[in-house]
Amino acid sequence: MVTPSQVAEMIQAQLPDAKIQVDDLTGGGDHYQARVVSAAFEGKSRVQQHQLIYGALKEAMASEAIHALALETLTPAEWEAKSPVA
Repeated sequence: MVTPSQVAEMIQAQLPDAKIQVDDLTGGGDHYQARVVSAAFEGKSRVQQHQLIYGALKEAMASEAIHALALETLTPAEWEAKSPVA
């Protein structure tokens, strides 16, 4: 079992500039949802963006410590466009 903060730390190690939110979807510590905002996603397809995340979590996913992962990946510009203006 891994915690949401451990998932975020693994992603942060791969993408140091990333803003990351990880939620445990079931409370069981193996089904997660992550939102990751990073400049590293610029110019990459959604599949390539997700591959960066899966690469960061490879060991946890291979050992099935993470059984399921729902991803939302955004560039900083996409995040700004999505965020409500105050």
